[in-house]
Amino acid sequence: MEYKDYYRILGVEKDASSEDIKRAYRRLARKHHPDVNPNDPDAERRFKEINEAHEVLRDPEKRSKYDRLGANWQSYQQTGGEPGGFDWSQWFAGGGAAPGGRAPGGGQRVYTEYGDMEDLFGQGGFSDFFESIFGRGATGTRTGFQQQPRAMRGHDVEHPVEVTLEEAYHGTTRILQVGDRRLEVKIPAGVDTGSRVRIAGEGQPGQGAPSGDVYLKIQVLPHSRYQREGDDLRMTLPVDLYTMVLGGEVVVTTLKGRVSLRIPAGTRTGQSFRLRGQGMPVLRKPDQFGDLYVEVQPVLPTGLSEREKELFGELAAMREQ
Repeated sequence: MEYKDYYRILGVEKDASSEDIKRAYRRLARKHHPDVNPNDPDAERRFKEINEAHEVLRDPEKRSKYDRLGANWQSYQQTGGEPGGFDWSQWFAGGGAAPGGRAPGGGQRVYTEYGDMEDLFGQGGFSDFFESIFGRGATGTRTGFQQQPRAMRGHDVEHPVEVTLEEAYHGTTRILQVGDRRLEVKIPAGVDTGSRVRIAGEGQPGQGAPSGDVYLKIQVLPHSRYQREGDDLRMTLPVDLYTMVLGGEVVVTTLKGRVSLRIPAGTRTGQSFRLRGQGMPVLRKPDQFGDLYVEVQPVLPTGLSEREKELFGELAAMREQ
């Protein structure tokens, strides 16, 4: 069985005070919590090791027993002993005693009963080393420990959902089949690709603990007219050549409706105009909106008559003078 150095795991010295141990534990627990490291498959193992080390070192009785075990372990190694040959039997929390309460070596075997210990942070999963030395999740008997069921929260479930830009603008609903039930889920206005909508308690059932949640992972489909940039929108608007040159007003269709846009005389190709508040609603702030940026592109006249061609020719000649 592998000996675990709980002081090394928490990064403290062996004479560390209770406050030093508490501070080290809190710092490491925040750093290695699985929720903070969702893409690290090793985070849960490190988090359990930190909790296990803290469970021992914060308790004076467990820490005293662990320190005695550690001293014997170090002495054994210093004399050249191999890890597999260390006699663990006298440290086991369970196990039978020799007749008369004497250990096989003649010494008095110390026996302690341990009550249930709740899983820290809903994690559970103490190592074999811990369970052999201290017991876990049961009341000790002279024949060993009986494992009690561990409460485990149900797993979360994620479902991808596609919505149109119009649905993301106005908000929408989706019908979700969960087991034998149909749930109507509201998707709020302002969602973007990557947004997650939580449905509490509808995930996988737990074991003596709450069920997990369902998350709808949103993907907003591309639009034929608008390009989205956060809460802002961009679009290209064809404008006739005469309005670009002489100025005038054009109608712009937005997701709110139709609005007028004034085009100044001599507007350049590709020039953009900002329409305040005509973009997407801000998620969870339905009274706030992004902006719409309209880029104008001239439309050249086609099917010119002979007279129109003459006039364009006269205009070109005037510009050359």
